[in-house]
Amino acid sequence: MASVTQSNIALPLRSPTIRIEPPRGLFELRFGEVWAYRELLYFFVWRDVKIRYKQTAIGVLWVVLQPVLTMLVFTLFFGRLAKLPSQGLPYPVFYFAALVPWTYFAYALQTTTNVVVDNQRLITKVYFPRLILPISSALSGLVDFAIGFVVLAIFTVAYGIRPTFAVLWLPALLALAVFTALGVGLWFSALNALYRDVRYIVPFLVQFWMFASPVAYPASLVPLRWRWLYGLNPMTGVIEGFRWALTGQGRPPDLVLLASTGMVLVMLFGGLIYFNKMESTIADVV
Repeated sequence: MASVTQSNIALPLRSPTIRIEPPRGLFELRFGEVWAYRELLYFFVWRDVKIRYKQTAIGVLWVVLQPVLTMLVFTLFFGRLAKLPSQGLPYPVFYFAALVPWTYFAYALQTTTNVVVDNQRLITKVYFPRLILPISSALSGLVDFAIGFVVLAIFTVAYGIRPTFAVLWLPALLALAVFTALGVGLWFSALNALYRDVRYIVPFLVQFWMFASPVAYPASLVPLRWRWLYGLNPMTGVIEGFRWALTGQGRPPDLVLLASTGMVLVMLFGGLIYFNKMESTIADVV
């Protein structure tokens, strides 16, 4: 009679099968995948920063040079010549406090718009959550913002302006600027993958958007009954709030900031849904 003995031969283990499927619904955003690929997100941010400063003659001074020169032009023409009100602030501080968050927004929006097309070789060969690309573009601009903010802080101290408790609002206002750039950038990055002329529209849009925002003038020039409508421009709440938080002068957060926040949430949520819809076919059309 044959006996059954225990075998010491190890059977090969089957490797897990990973199935990649497109989102099944508009609201299946898969933030868990983005978190799982957080190291890749860090790599993209670091890559963008290195590329931006690689082989530059004066390095980070380019970050400061653009808003400083623009501030000088605004101070001369809108301040000294046109004599627009500055909410009791020195003209250089008034304009520079608006240009630092605006420069970040303009840069983040343009890079986010082009990020899908610029990484088309990577998208067509390797799978990863495509949402990482616009997020990394929006975050990489924060390095430039930090440098410009240090210069802005020196400006305010040089003009004898001391921070108040309103400065505690700055992180929330910065987050609002990031979400604005990301929300609009999600729409444009997906559209740019379909229609390549979108990248040529964005610079004109940014230029128009700057004059539609309270960069060269205070929001108080807008009639009070239309101010809530003016606040639907998300950068209105960011810029006005940024001036107030940094200097303690101007208008504190009110209906304008509330309208801007609501508009940002609508654009961000809509941008996530549209980008999520395009993600399943973006590798075929890019």
